[in-house]
Amino acid sequence: MLQPPLTGIRVLDLTQLISGPYCTKLLADYGADVIKVEPLSGDPQRAELPFKGDEAHPEKSGSFLHLNTNKRGITLDVTTRIGRGILMALVDQAQVVVEGFAPSTSRALDLDFAHLTDGRDDLVVVSISDFGQSGPYRDRKTSEIVTYAMGGPMFATGLPEREPLKLGESVIQYHAGACAASATAIAIWKMETTGEGDHVDFSLFRAQAANQDRRTTMLVGYQYTGEDNQRKLGSTVPGTGVRICGDGYIHFMAGEGKIENMARMMGHPEILEDARFSSPMARSRPTASDEFDEYLLPFTLQHTKRELFQIAQAHQIPSGPLYDSSDLLKDPVFSDRGMWETVSHPVAGDVAQVARPFIMYGSPRRQTKAAPLLGQHNVEVLCGLLGLSLEDLAGLRREGVA
Repeated sequence: MLQPPLTGIRVLDLTQLISGPYCTKLLADYGADVIKVEPLSGDPQRAELPFKGDEAHPEKSGSFLHLNTNKRGITLDVTTRIGRGILMALVDQAQVVVEGFAPSTSRALDLDFAHLTDGRDDLVVVSISDFGQSGPYRDRKTSEIVTYAMGGPMFATGLPEREPLKLGESVIQYHAGACAASATAIAIWKMETTGEGDHVDFSLFRAQAANQDRRTTMLVGYQYTGEDNQRKLGSTVPGTGVRICGDGYIHFMAGEGKIENMARMMGHPEILEDARFSSPMARSRPTASDEFDEYLLPFTLQHTKRELFQIAQAHQIPSGPLYDSSDLLKDPVFSDRGMWETVSHPVAGDVAQVARPFIMYGSPRRQTKAAPLLGQHNVEVLCGLLGLSLEDLAGLRREGVA
């Protein structure tokens, strides 16, 4: 019987917030048995907006619910001697450990690579940290905006006459989590084919600086020309860029070779005879884009962004509507391909979730389970997997260990 591709791999998840949990979420969504270890107070992500029903509750954080699907969850104070002993017993039952401690913290707790792999040559340890396990920045702290700034792209984003500006949300954290999941899968492949584990030293800063979204091209360009990318206004190519329309915005890519298509789309073929647009040289003038918009904007304002998307594609013009969250939820291309799924949670109720990011046609889809309640699987894991009795577990609770 076919199983999800990572079936049989047990992952101990010692991460919090976004990047580490997203890494382990991807592993769990494709079949791994992920055991999430939280402090008794819970992963801090449980306190992050938005909350289901706008009610602040540790079991209703939308981001936590998304980042921890298909995991089992336990509570354990790993800063105590007893807690670390239990954790090491769990490590013995796992093939992979993903940890997100600062390098100095993992060493202080004896949870660094050397201690986790003591007597285990086949264990994969993935260490996710801000600047890596070595180097001059090893013990420094960072954040989403700091990593974005130091990684290079922020220098080129924002208005030309203003200070650099970070793009919204936690893009870096999710990108890092996806990269860390890929690195983990590679290490698992090595472990299964050679019998040898490995230490994956994953740095958020390195992942950001090496991101293909402008960073590498900027670095290569600088080495050739000595010039940095500059913050720029929108495109000056006629018909290219974001344009307002009847219900929002649409983006067109109408560079050389597409101006004829644009003229036909708008019903103004005479544009091609206009001296202002009849040659590449004329279309490169600084005012050409604004002059072209005298034809384009009256056309776009007559249509919705979905209509314009269809019309432009029919004229072989690369284009796309600028979607908000509501638009994404309504677009049939996502629902038809199983992008969204409803997951029932015992406290938050039915929650719409983004499903697995890619489809594997030769592997069955795992039935998605809701993110765990705080300490939901203590009995199942600590008693069922490690053989502790209910009396033992009650004692750990009294002592503030589990």
